[in-house]
Amino acid sequence: MRDKILVIDDERMILELTSLVLSSKGFEVTTVNNATDGYQLLAQDSYALVLLDYMMPVINGLQALKEIRQRFPKTYVIMFTGKGNEEVAVELMKAGAADYILKPFSNANLVERIENVLRLRDMELRNQELMAERERLLKEIEVWNRELEQRVADKTLELERAHLEILQAEKLAALGHMSAGMVHEIRNPLNSISLFAQVLCADLGEDPEKFSYAEKIIAEVERIDGILVKLLATSKRSSYQLRSLHIEDVVEQSLANFSGQCQAQSIEIVRKMAGNSPEILADEDELGQVFSNLFSNAIWEMSEGGQLTVNVDQNDRELLFSVEDTGGGIPEENLGRVFDPFFTTKENGTGFGLSVVLRIIKNYGGRVSVDSRTGQGTTFHMAIPLV
Repeated sequence: MRDKILVIDDERMILELTSLVLSSKGFEVTTVNNATDGYQLLAQDSYALVLLDYMMPVINGLQALKEIRQRFPKTYVIMFTGKGNEEVAVELMKAGAADYILKPFSNANLVERIENVLRLRDMELRNQELMAERERLLKEIEVWNRELEQRVADKTLELERAHLEILQAEKLAALGHMSAGMVHEIRNPLNSISLFAQVLCADLGEDPEKFSYAEKIIAEVERIDGILVKLLATSKRSSYQLRSLHIEDVVEQSLANFSGQCQAQSIEIVRKMAGNSPEILADEDELGQVFSNLFSNAIWEMSEGGQLTVNVDQNDRELLFSVEDTGGGIPEENLGRVFDPFFTTKENGTGFGLSVVLRIIKNYGGRVSVDSRTGQGTTFHMAIPLV
């Protein structure tokens, strides 16, 4: 069976004739004598073509043509008309008619015109499908391009971070070689200075003012020695003892050391810890150092109050934790330098704290990064492999 055709005409003879002719050509034909019934049939079933009379009572052909083309755009319309003037033809074509046939018409001409319109309809509908497919493919390509751009951006960021981590590791390695020799060379004269100062203290016991000078020399020697110890700590792992522990326990112990200072500075401590993280094999003092350095920096940034947030989470491969503050943030130009040894923005800082954090996390095969916006706070993100 070929395409379905609906004939709408108020003349019974036209309905019978067109049904007979078109059925003999293999078309499935339905006939009605008014536009209202035609609308109902079109709403219920799919018709390729409507043969529509121009002159009909109640709803005329032109009005019905516009209604059909608006509601059923895939159904094409050929108009029957007894008016053969050019003005009517132009009006019908503007309203959406695919063709028009003058009454009376021959059977051969009717079939030929219908075949032409149906071929045109097939081509136009296929073209619409191709255009829709083209639009769909263009949208897919656009989505793919966005995904590709995002992946490139992500990979670029990963490479930049990896490059930065390599640079930081190289700096720590270079610092380790330098500091080991430097500490040895400096400690020898320091030891002599300390011994001579102690001798002076014994001889100057009766002169309080000079005795205090000697004591200050000893105190400064001890301060320098402390700095040297910190310098070694940034690049060289001291003695350690690995044991199974929960990261939450280390966090709580470190927070306890700063609870009084947080209360004094009106800093709210927020814990986002599920409490069921897996045990990891680590040195408790080393991880405590990580949190102590980060908490100390965060509290220093929030001298007028704020919020200190500790988050502990995990995925299939890593234990994830972060420390976030609501302080003044780190200027963008300093973000790439925060883990560098000796870099500090504190007046009396040594610049070793974050270097130690980096060194310890790296010892466990982990990674550390920082996000910060000036005036909105800073977050340090860390990850340690579970295995």
